[in-house]
Order: sequence, then C-alpha cells, then structure tokens
Amino acid sequence: MNKPSPNISQPPPVIRQLDEGAVNRIAAGEVVERPASAVKELMENALDAGAARIEVAVADGGKTLIRVSDDGCGMAPDQLPLALARHATSKIDGSDLLNIYSFGFRGEALPSLGAVGRLSITSRAEGHEAGAITVAGGQMGGVKPAALNAGTVVELRDLFYATPARLKFMRSDRAESQAIADTVKRLAMAEPHVGFTLRDVSGGGEGRITFRADPETGDLFDALHGRLARILGAEFADNALRIDATREGLRMTGYAALPTYSRGSSVAQYLFVNGRPVRDKMLYGAMRAAYQDVLSRDRHPAAALFIDCDPVLVDVNVHPAKSEVRFRDPGLARGLIVSGLRHALAEAGHRASTTVAGATLGAFRPEPSGARVYQMDRPSPQARNLAYQAQAPGFAEMVEDWSARVEPEIQTPEPEDVSVTALPLGAARAQIHENYIIAQTETGMVIVDQHAAHERLVYERLKRQMAETGIAAQALLIPEIVDLSEADCALLAEHAEDLGTLGLVVEPFGAGSVAVRETPAILGEVNAQALLRDILDELHEQGASDTLKSRIDAILSRVACHGSVRSGRRMSAEEMNALLREMERTPHSGQCNHGRPTYVELPLSDIERLFGRT
Repeated sequence: MNKPSPNISQPPPVIRQLDEGAVNRIAAGEVVERPASAVKELMENALDAGAARIEVAVADGGKTLIRVSDDGCGMAPDQLPLALARHATSKIDGSDLLNIYSFGFRGEALPSLGAVGRLSITSRAEGHEAGAITVAGGQMGGVKPAALNAGTVVELRDLFYATPARLKFMRSDRAESQAIADTVKRLAMAEPHVGFTLRDVSGGGEGRITFRADPETGDLFDALHGRLARILGAEFADNALRIDATREGLRMTGYAALPTYSRGSSVAQYLFVNGRPVRDKMLYGAMRAAYQDVLSRDRHPAAALFIDCDPVLVDVNVHPAKSEVRFRDPGLARGLIVSGLRHALAEAGHRASTTVAGATLGAFRPEPSGARVYQMDRPSPQARNLAYQAQAPGFAEMVEDWSARVEPEIQTPEPEDVSVTALPLGAARAQIHENYIIAQTETGMVIVDQHAAHERLVYERLKRQMAETGIAAQALLIPEIVDLSEADCALLAEHAEDLGTLGLVVEPFGAGSVAVRETPAILGEVNAQALLRDILDELHEQGASDTLKSRIDAILSRVACHGSVRSGRRMSAEEMNALLREMERTPHSGQCNHGRPTYVELPLSDIERLFGRT
C-alpha cells in the first residue's frame, strides 16, 4: 500500500455526525450478536411487561424468523412509535441509574432490531384497541389497526439483512437453535412461575415444540425445584442440595448438586443476579473454589444459584448485553458463594448421589430366565420356610468354602443389631475381596469402599486438627527476594494477612520487590517465585486466591491416603461397624478426596427386580 509522503501536508480529518441509520446499526452490533441475543432481549421485555406465558417461535435457527408472543400488559397504539425510538423506555425515568429492578432499561433493543432486520410489533393494552407497526432497515411505517386479544407479539424476520457482513459470522442453523434454546432455558430458570414454550417453525406450519415448561406452583424453593427438574433433569433435582445463605445484604438461594453428581465440563453451572442470567468469571471461580476439596480437577460441579440484593449494591450496566455485572464488594459476593456452598455440602454429611446406585444396578446383567413364573405357580410362604429349614445344614457347610467371608461376631445377629440396621449405613455383614464392606439396612444394602471411605475420614480429621492448631511455618534461613511490578507488590500487601494465616509470610522489600520470609512447613521446599505468581494470577482474575490452600490440602490428602485402611486388609466386625458409624458423623464422607463415591446404596426393591421377584 502506498503511504503518503511525510513532506506533503495532508488535510486534517473532518469530524462528521453519523446519520441515525448508521448509529442504529452500530448499536445493534453491540446489543444483538446473534439470533439468541434477539430472543433474549424480546423475552426480557415480555417478562418486564408482567407476562405469565411466553411463546417463542423460530425458523432456520432464528435467521429468517423470530416471533415472541406474551400475555403481558401490552402497549397502546400511540406508544408504538415511541417504543421504536432509541433510548425510549418505560422501565426507568432516568433520575437514578442504580435502582434498576427490570431486565431492560436502556431502550436499545427494539430500535437495534429494527435497524438490522424486518421488525413488526402488534400489541394491545387494557382499555385500548390493538395496533401494529413495522420497521425495516431503520425505516419506520405508520401505526395500523390490528387484531389481538391481549399482550404483545413481536416478529423479527431476516435478521441482519441490512448488514450482510454480519451474516458471514452466523453459525449453522443447528448451532443457533441450540443457543436460542439455552437462552430460553436460562430465563425459564429465573422465572419458575412463568410458562415458556419454544417452537421450531422451520418449513412453515405449526412446527414442533422443542421445549416447554408450564408455570410451577408452590413457594420459591418448590417452584424452582420443579423447574430445575424440568430443565436439568430429574437426576439433578434428586441429587441437589437446597441453598439458602445470607451475608451483609446479599442472599443466595438455589440448588447445588452433590459432588458425586459432577460433570466433565461447566455446562451445568447457572448463575443469576437479581433474576438476571449472568456469566461472571469471579462467581464461577467462587463456585469452583467451594467444591475444590471434594472434586478432582477434571470434574465440575452442577448448580443453579441466585444472588439477590439491593440494586445499588451491583452495577448491571457494564456490558451492552447485560451479561456481566460488577458488585460494589466483589469479595462479599465471592465469600457468600464459597461459604454457602461449603456449609450445604457439610450438612449433607455422608450422602452420595443416587445416580451411583443406578449405574451399579445397570452394570448387573442377570442370566436369561426361562418361562415366566406366574404367582399361582410360586410356592407359598409356608412352603418356602419349610424348604429353608430343610436346606439349613447344607448352607451352614457352605459358609467357609463358598460364601463371602462372614465374621462370626455378626454371623448371627444379636437383638440390638435390629436397631443398627435402622441407621443410615446399616450394620456390617461381610467383607469381600478384602476391600468392600457389605452392610444391611432396613430398606436394602450398602457396599462401602473401605479405603476410599477411611481416606476421607482421615483427611477431614487432619483438616480439623490443622484448623485448631494452625499451619506451621518454616522460617527461611535466607529470605527469597522476588521481583514484581509495583501493582503486584501492592496487591500482595493487601492479602499479606490472609497469606500469613496459611504459613506464607511476605514483606515489602524496596520498590518492585517482596521478601518471602516463611513458607508453610508442610509443603517442604517451595519455589517461592512460582508460588507467588500463581497466587497473583488468581488474585487478578478472581479477586482472591486458593492456590496456597489447595496445595496444603493436596498434601493433607496425600497423607490421608497413605494413612488410611489399605485395600486387602481384613477387618473385624467391630472395625467395619466403627467405620460406618464414623462415616455417618463426618461431613463429605459420601465421596473420597477425589470426588469418587465411597459407598453405593442398593434398595431392596431394585435388587428383587434383578432376580424377577417383583
């Protein structure tokens, strides 16, 4: 490319006022990134209008048609042109940009959509006739009479036809449809008392319903539980813990899954702030930190969490799509998530996911049976008792040679054993392969991995001891000097007290340097520079760091692994029952230090079904 000669003077650039059409198209690029963005904006308008039912219809992934119908308050005909004007809204009066209780407040969505597509709005407010208005490529038509009982119908056709360059960045119809479905489901979680329907009308006609969620009944938690079961599945609802925590004006509610119900990615993590779906790295990092002690690094928790607070405590106007928020006190929000989730997980005690039992039962493959035995052909209970008595000597002879090892102390249950089976993990009956404890409960049986269970018990005991006595620090003979930027040094100085409680003592050492004087003794030899940089990376990204604590916990976990009952050790009846009782008393004992289940509970009804005894 030819560059102008520096010796030839060039005319200065002229400042021009962009026309309204160009302004609208530029703004539309910020607000409407893809069809899912348009669906989100239109659904939020419907929710702000007080809709009880919302139907979304899309064609070709939303590229050719998006239609959102609601039964909200609607708009009067003379208000329709104003609704398409930029920065015109009924949500706020402009006097206070902090007290925002609605989804929308900037008045940009409808004019942006009308600037890049063919938009039509049909609406009817109570006490008024229905009216309709259209706008295509920023050119607005007049208001016309229309037929509509109540509410509003917004129809958007040929999205981005006015900006063809944007069409090149669109993904496949399938990918865009999936993004729209995710948007609808997120808003459906936020409003469980509202009914939602998503319909694919590609090809014309009524199309097919791809998602439907009827309005839930009951209080906040009952309605939310039902809605999450509909969206995330019954397995999540069955294995989710109820969350309700409050801290200094912030309240967190929702449901979080047990550690043994984990996922291979973060696709099942949903966060909402004042009912608004958000994607915030700090909040996701806090959720990860809350589970770090009970999940391995390659597993991710599943949760739907709702943080509610006074609007003045959070700024939602930091991103054009309003998908990011900024708390006045980020540390308070992060601490609420971490402490609330950890408290709920601790209260769950020894509970493990029911999906573990389902997978275990699914692994059983009973031998093919012969012809069906009808009830009239089955022996009577009296006949079965006589048969058992006749066979008793034979079974007694088989104990040593054929059955699993049964301890003499529990081979013949004592009267008090009946009360033991009523306990959550029941009474130990046998040990097989010198690693698995078989226990009997009132409603079934429990299989316990003795090494994994004892590993968690020892780990929790070590953590309690460390919390009581503190973390011993090892003073360095020669302090290690680490050169950092002045901003990083200041950041470390802010968190120096917290790091000191974990055994890491750092002090300023001139401009742009810190001196590491003590390190946690349990870590042994430490690369202080690498450790500090890892801590700083987390502080910059999340506002807090768990790097040091996670390393200490990893050492404790390793110690617990080596100090626990090994696989292959034969345990007595007293030892097995003592292990079961301690599991019932210890938080997180339903999973080992790596998030794997420590026991499987099999209901008697499912076991009988395997043998065709139903």
